Amino acid sequence: MKNDVYIKELSKKHCPQFGKIAVDIGFVTAEQLTEAIAEQAEDSLSKKPRRLIGSILSEHGWITNEQVDIVLDILFKVPV
Repeated sequence: MKNDVYIKELSKKHCPQFGKIAVDIGFVTAEQLTEAIAEQAEDSLSKKPRRLIGSILSEHGWITNEQVDIVLDILFKVPV
């Protein structure tokens, strides 16, 4: 349960950045990201479990698992 809270906090902080990075490096279009965000909002309004933006984009086939990993590497890269 404690882990779920941690994951939710991370996703709130990093999901908007995930989408921006994915668009900036050309993995998805702004329109695809907007649609994924709308789906995420619809899920919330319908009281469905929260899906991460990367998961939604992947479910549509707009981003590959490898590309998701690249975005996450950029997002969580610790400066040296």
